[in-house]
Amino acid sequence: MLVVASVAVTVPLTLLGVPSAALFAALLVGIALALTSLAPSGVPRKAGIAAQGVLGVYIGTMVHRDALDALGSNWGIVVGLALATLGLSLAAGALLGLHRDVTPLTGALALVAGGASGLVAIARELGGDDRVVAVVQYLRVALITASMPIVVTLVYHAEKTGQTRVPVESTTLPWYLRVGMLVVIVLVGATVGRLIRLPGAGLLGPMAITIALELTGTSFGLAVPLALVQIGYAVIGWQAGVAFTRESVRSIGRALPAALALIVFLNVACAGLGVLLARFTGISPLEGYLSTSPGGIYAVLATAVETGSNVTFIVAAQVVRVLLMLFAAPLMARGFVKYAYRRASTSPSKEPIRVAD
Repeated sequence: MLVVASVAVTVPLTLLGVPSAALFAALLVGIALALTSLAPSGVPRKAGIAAQGVLGVYIGTMVHRDALDALGSNWGIVVGLALATLGLSLAAGALLGLHRDVTPLTGALALVAGGASGLVAIARELGGDDRVVAVVQYLRVALITASMPIVVTLVYHAEKTGQTRVPVESTTLPWYLRVGMLVVIVLVGATVGRLIRLPGAGLLGPMAITIALELTGTSFGLAVPLALVQIGYAVIGWQAGVAFTRESVRSIGRALPAALALIVFLNVACAGLGVLLARFTGISPLEGYLSTSPGGIYAVLATAVETGSNVTFIVAAQVVRVLLMLFAAPLMARGFVKYAYRRASTSPSKEPIRVAD
């Protein structure tokens, strides 16, 4: 029932152009079945790790050396503004964590501006509430994606030109070799990541290997089959969805107004960073806005193509942001948990501090 209903909801959402449609559909169906006591008790852990690995490889294949070379001498300012975006995300997350229904760690993970599906996949492993992270992250992506055409038209007065083409990576491997290579990367990446105690090893281990292969030109045109990407999205959505209860829905509902306000703040603040990027690099204000948008990377790419913007520069800046967020979030979470338990161990009452539900 879970699978059939998720497929039935994914198809129309995909036709409507909803980003990560399979994840959103699986989340909605999982919540609906959980609230009616019809959902499975949970998603097998190995399935979750496999989904993380597929997603890690998929994100890693977005890193192309020629696109990153487009940054040229602007690497410093792009990385600096990505770090500023991370700082703004953590500040917004800390404010969300003041809400009585959201822990500070969960708030931080929920508002990290990049890699929404990846963060949802590893939120529980990091000690956060993946239900809150899933809802707020998807709200962030949906709001930014929906507002982008309005902002581009009314603020930047951009017109569609369609003169720029998206750079396409050629695939030289047959499908069965791609799948075999994917399996090896996921197994090796997750295993090595776990051995070296890398937080979020199931996602970050395969992602790191894939990025290394892409940058060294030894990926042989590796591409993850779309069907596997959709299945990975669905597993991640189910993982969070089936864990919902009526009380958790009420709790998240109470926190949504605050989350919505902070998402708007984050979007406006990152638009300001886009102004700085345009001033220091000589790109147009529209390209600066698209380069620093805190989410909706596919909508950013489509808008860049339609307006004739510098696609390679924008894609490179967005990839730097997403990778920074995904690698920094687990390290931030580990530091936060250590700090929380240190406070708990030195507290006179010796009562543990709640890190996650």
